[in-house]
Amino acid sequence: MPGRRRRATSTTSRTSAAARTSAASRTSAASRASAATGTARKRAAASPRRAAKPKPDNPVAGPGERVWVLAVPFRAPAPGAVWHAGLQAHVWVGADLPPELQPYDPPPYTFERFLEDELNEKPRPLPMARPLTPRDQQCDGADVVAAHAAAGGRVFLLGDDPGVGKTGTAILAVKAIAEQRDVRTVLVVADRPAAITIPHWARSIAGFGDGGLRWCVTTWDRLAKVSKLTFDVVVADEAHMVRHTTTQRWKHWKAVSGAGRANGAPYVLAATATPAHTPLELPYLAPQFAVHHGEGIREWADLPTRLAAHGFHVERGRYGWVWTEDADERRADLARLQDWLADADPPALLHRPAPWGPVSVTGTPVALTPAERAAYDTEWSEFRAEMQLARRARQSAKGRAALMRFRQKAGLIRVQATVDWVKAQVEAERQVAVSVEFVETAADPIREALLDAGVPVAGIYGRDRFDVEADRLRFQRGEAPVCVLTVTASISLHAGELLPAGTHASETPRVGLFHQPRFSGIQARQVTGRTHRDGRTSPWRIAFAEDTVEEQVARVMVERLAVSGSAAGADTSSLREIAELLDADWLPATALTEG
Repeated sequence: MPGRRRRATSTTSRTSAAARTSAASRTSAASRASAATGTARKRAAASPRRAAKPKPDNPVAGPGERVWVLAVPFRAPAPGAVWHAGLQAHVWVGADLPPELQPYDPPPYTFERFLEDELNEKPRPLPMARPLTPRDQQCDGADVVAAHAAAGGRVFLLGDDPGVGKTGTAILAVKAIAEQRDVRTVLVVADRPAAITIPHWARSIAGFGDGGLRWCVTTWDRLAKVSKLTFDVVVADEAHMVRHTTTQRWKHWKAVSGAGRANGAPYVLAATATPAHTPLELPYLAPQFAVHHGEGIREWADLPTRLAAHGFHVERGRYGWVWTEDADERRADLARLQDWLADADPPALLHRPAPWGPVSVTGTPVALTPAERAAYDTEWSEFRAEMQLARRARQSAKGRAALMRFRQKAGLIRVQATVDWVKAQVEAERQVAVSVEFVETAADPIREALLDAGVPVAGIYGRDRFDVEADRLRFQRGEAPVCVLTVTASISLHAGELLPAGTHASETPRVGLFHQPRFSGIQARQVTGRTHRDGRTSPWRIAFAEDTVEEQVARVMVERLAVSGSAAGADTSSLREIAELLDADWLPATALTEG
């Protein structure tokens, strides 16, 4: 028994010691956790990312002074001006703008000028503008939009063909809407390049008359700067730029357009000749779909789910929702969209084809030399091998990269053929627009070879490489008979255009060349509309290497190009065919439609 007591005592001691050790461990762990928490709190308090910064006060002008909001380029010297984080712009306060800051004085209707006029008691007076006379077609279109707004619509799709006059129609429509409701501020979001598109819209607003409204014109890549501002009407030029909801651009668009709000949202006029490749790419029209069906805005925040609920032939695929491949089902879906938009009373869609007819697009085969053929075959074999490896590993990023490299190298092989064709067109007294997708392997070598041959070339590509508006005008005046461009929309290169100075562009016939076949019907159709517009016809050609996969891709592009103009969801079978030709059918569709 004594032994048992000793063993019990020993056990009790061990238990007590274990308990003390456990308690000590818990205390130590708690202390460490408390210390870690305290450290984390200190770090959070010290971290500029976590700490809530007070919003800086807006600058205030004193007696006889004015707040000047400046358009200062990145890293440009602006002595005396101060960056204001809240406004996302440089400001200067004083009676008159100093000479060293005058180059940054923003023109009317720009983002900076809009902010400036909001911060001051009175807006600055506007210079006299050259008046523009609207066409009957533009006035009629404005009436249709205004009727939709008067009936309580949310979003109107202006889908006229390129060059029909959507800009003037939109401006007239906004002024008509302002006669119905309380409208003070208007946002216009245009495509790049800003140096061309913003001045174009500003001139058009001044020419057609601003109606006494406060206009702010910006571009899609600058949308973040206006995402916290409030507008009564929003015009989305090239609205297909927000056809995907997984981008930062969509986040900012949702804020400025009120896409997620049931009340207090601005009226949205979406303008584009190429709305989407599929009904799934119409999220910017979802608020209008909700109004049409008398359903909640939040219900339509998930567009694919709502389309499926309304009988559309969409389903989840490997990379998200996909549209049916069945032709009859597609026609049924498009007919339903047509009923929602064009056949509604009043209609929420207006699409008018170009009265001068569709653009002519034909193929231009390039016969490769033996050396070029060998190089092409080598690149094709390497591309196939890379794609097979990426496919087996399900590495879509590597698949995208391989696809881009192959297209770049294939285009580089044909640069000399493009240069020779362009020179022949110039000698035949035509002006040539050359559309490329890549700068270093297409735009630069084509431009440099033409310059070496003594042919003046305008460049509308790259970032800060050229004064793009000055180069555009050189081409339009005929000083540079060739223009190499990467942009797809929102610029005019047609003969006879009314230029900013009041003169007209040269009457020399325009022809266009795709240096490479475009995969996206939206992009291809937008490109042809740069020269085939405003009553002027302009044929386009697609260059491709003869007896290669490029030739098959070009054939699909030509056959399906016209379908991309469907006012509400185009035929996407061309994307599927092209993907199969390139062994890229396992990649998401955006690998073909976006660079």
